[in-house]
Amino acid sequence: MRQLLLLIFVFFASQWFFKKLRRAQAGLHTGPQTGPQTGPQAGQRTAPSSGPRASSNAPQLPDPLVRCAECGVHTPRGESVVAAGHRFCSIDHAQRHAARPAGEDAR
Repeated sequence: MRQLLLLIFVFFASQWFFKKLRRAQAGLHTGPQTGPQTGPQAGQRTAPSSGPRASSNAPQLPDPLVRCAECGVHTPRGESVVAAGHRFCSIDHAQRHAARPAGEDAR
């Protein structure tokens, strides 16, 4: 029983240690640069600042998914097609939805 408890303790301690190690390594890669450089290095792009909350360390959020009004497939908002106030996954689905009869003729 002691060996089992010791094994469980070692497992959790090692998980904690590796998590701390990964965070420390990630901090080294994204941490402040040393030296007299004040601007971007040659060949690097800089992201446009979008206000006081913009930070170089902030992760980029993924584009939110929207549901296609025709088939129900979820696509990124940036890739979706907007027509008649609805969002579609493709131009074909937007045209098919627009060609569908509306009102009493729909049934």
